Amino acid sequence: MTDDDSTSEQNFPTPYLREAYLRRFPLAAAQRLETVFTLKLVGQQINNVLNTWLEGTAGSPARFMALAVLWGAGGRPVPHQEIIAALQVKRATVSALMFSLEQDGFVQSIGDEKDRRRLLATLTDKGKQVITSAMELNAHRLEKVFVDLSPDELGVIRSLLRRMRDGFVKVSNEKD
Repeated sequence: MTDDDSTSEQNFPTPYLREAYLRRFPLAAAQRLETVFTLKLVGQQINNVLNTWLEGTAGSPARFMALAVLWGAGGRPVPHQEIIAALQVKRATVSALMFSLEQDGFVQSIGDEKDRRRLLATLTDKGKQVITSAMELNAHRLEKVFVDLSPDELGVIRSLLRRMRDGFVKVSNEKD
């Protein structure tokens, strides 16, 4: 890979891994691997920062996202299945998440009167305060993070990330 293809920061874990990969695979393959390493490292850094930001409010990115889904519903009871779909996680993950949020007094889940198999979640007053505070604080932080990116650039980034996600999903569903 040339200097034009990467930043001054090394995206491979080590220069010798890069060289070994280039001895075995073409440049395009190495660029794809470097993209995966970069994405993974960026994702980890974002998670680290978000964990720090959310310590005093929602507690974690997953908790923030679940609370945000309920906050966005504007008081409407949200089926757990809708939260599963919004977060793109397994039912067990949302069950554990909702249990934790209920234990902290942020969320209340009740059985759906029309379908007893479904659970509906709503924010408590405490949950509304926590997520509103987190939303306001993080809106200001994110404005600073993305100050050098235009709305069009942000749209391109989201589009590219969705395409990468879709590619990974497609390949993960293929049989070897």
